[in-house]
Amino acid sequence: MLLLLVGTPIAWWLARSKHWIRQPVAAIVALPLVLPPTVLGFYLLVLLGPNGPIGSAMDSLGLTLLPFTFEGLVIASMIYSLPFTVQPLQNAFQNVHHRYLEAAATLSASPIDQFFSVVVPMARAGFLSAAVLTFAHTVGEFGVVLMIGGNIPGETKVLSVAIYDHVESLEYVQAHWLSAGMIAFSFLVLVTLYSINGRIGAGALK
Repeated sequence: MLLLLVGTPIAWWLARSKHWIRQPVAAIVALPLVLPPTVLGFYLLVLLGPNGPIGSAMDSLGLTLLPFTFEGLVIASMIYSLPFTVQPLQNAFQNVHHRYLEAAATLSASPIDQFFSVVVPMARAGFLSAAVLTFAHTVGEFGVVLMIGGNIPGETKVLSVAIYDHVESLEYVQAHWLSAGMIAFSFLVLVTLYSINGRIGAGALK
């Protein structure tokens, strides 16, 4: 939900802007797709740690530091999964022809009204793809969450880290069960996504 709130305006701007800075911003958003998760996690740890600019500012304000907390884990996961939200939404927004917005404008619809009344319904497949892919990707993340969240039971320990712990302890039966569950979960997520998108596409053609 947080990523949809953050990613929607970014995707809309990337889909509509002609400014020269658009390409650098798009590259920054897509960086998690090509960067090793440990690299991203390391620099987040540096930034949010007690000696980093964000961490030191929070410390001076008497706020709890984010590394090795659930809140820090959420922030790290959001940054790492941002392209999985932005790119499906950007593609969906680019497919909304400007003539529909122009028609809404002639009916005195404000830009915000145009977005919620025209763009959102027409881009619902993009919103669905973004929500499902982001959720599935975040559930399976390992490197970033281990770097910024650690492995604290009941606080920051996630499923992917639990699998790693079982393998490290030679507990292959437990690792098999969790891994098989992740495969089944991922498969069901993708089948559901493709089925719903297929129905939406068929409905649009009608």
